[in-house]
Amino acid sequence: MIAIDSLEIYGHPNVLGKHRSTLEFTKEDYLTLRGDCILGINSTKAIVDLKEEVKEILRENGYGYVVIKIDDTVDIISGRGNTQMTFSNKIKMIIRKSNFISDSTLLIYSDKAAVDIKREIVNKLRQGSKAKVFIIASDVPLKNEEILRIIINS
Repeated sequence: MIAIDSLEIYGHPNVLGKHRSTLEFTKEDYLTLRGDCILGINSTKAIVDLKEEVKEILRENGYGYVVIKIDDTVDIISGRGNTQMTFSNKIKMIIRKSNFISDSTLLIYSDKAAVDIKREIVNKLRQGSKAKVFIIASDVPLKNEEILRIIINS
């Protein structure tokens, strides 16, 4: 079973993309230099706003994929869901390399944090670009080619 959702984020001059263990999107409209895990502000969705099908699959220890796309540049983040996830935060969503879970956690055991995102994407976000973010949840692991095919066909 596969479910997909999407949102838009906006860059900001203070996007640093330097955090080594997390990556965050927020609905807030500002960003300080201390928020070095935040890649996008003015997000059109917080974690609570995601489709129920996506949350259900991730709550069943499913596989999660986040695709960040600006123009022709794409980066894919892979991680896992967990039965303890609540998806209840109304402001943000966080991807974590660790297994820490809070009300804003979208994925744990991710293969990337903010520091690992392609610098071309981070630089465009720092210049204020808008990015499209796709969130895919699956009950089986997916290859990058399959993830991109799902997005193209959605």
